[in-house]
Amino acid sequence: MKKWNLIIDIEKCEDCNNCFLACKDEHVDNEWPDVTNSQPRHGHRWMNIMRKERGKFPLIDVAYRPTPCMHCDDAPCIAAAGPDKVLKRDDGIVLIHPQKAKGDKSILKSCPYGAVFWNEEVNVAQKCTFCAHLLDTGWKKPRCVQVCPTGALNIVKADETEMKKLIKSRNLETFSLEHKTSPRVYYKNLHLFHTCFIAGSVAVQCEDIIDCASGAAVILRKEGAVLKETLTDHFGDYKFDGIEPDQKNLHLEISYKDFKIETISIDEINKSITLPDIVFA
Repeated sequence: MKKWNLIIDIEKCEDCNNCFLACKDEHVDNEWPDVTNSQPRHGHRWMNIMRKERGKFPLIDVAYRPTPCMHCDDAPCIAAAGPDKVLKRDDGIVLIHPQKAKGDKSILKSCPYGAVFWNEEVNVAQKCTFCAHLLDTGWKKPRCVQVCPTGALNIVKADETEMKKLIKSRNLETFSLEHKTSPRVYYKNLHLFHTCFIAGSVAVQCEDIIDCASGAAVILRKEGAVLKETLTDHFGDYKFDGIEPDQKNLHLEISYKDFKIETISIDEINKSITLPDIVFA
């Protein structure tokens, strides 16, 4: 049985909010019987874009994580309210019944991802429907995927074997494994939300001129073993990303042409850091 899956590449998301706006355009003032009531104009974020800032000036980055309903195979909302009120379809889509689920706030409280919202006007819980009403009539993509300008959102309909191969080949992960809900929303580059980076700059002094040291070799070691290595870019900058926090006894080695190798010790890292500039003279 093939099921719908949403794949989100965090590195490609630029927080343009096209997905959020397309969701509003599709569902505000539009009601789809047996799928969902009209979405309120304000308050609901069926595609909620979370933000994570790492580092500090002058070297910082921000990652964005679009977060819809996870359409879990082991959905807590179904366990809380029952399959009559919350339905898991054969194609993987989870729907809250707009009539049968009225008045049941257990659906709202059960979601560990905060992806369910309460519509006070019609007294029912609501969330992302994966635009089931469109997919059922032949559409190939939900609105959020259709409007994404960077390709951060993609949709795949696949069976379990096909999906396992795709997960492995593209290094996909699910969000918040501790919830054990078997989500059908997969993320690429999820590490941007929970790992650290080490960054810095390298320069070279020639007489009275200080210039960027492009192509300097930078090696990150832990207890002598090489963890990562790179070369500085044209601006003399380097960056090691995807570093798990709470590591200790890290060492950086920077070498450039015939200059003496410079080293920096990092006793412990628990957040992204920018190291002091290295100037070869």
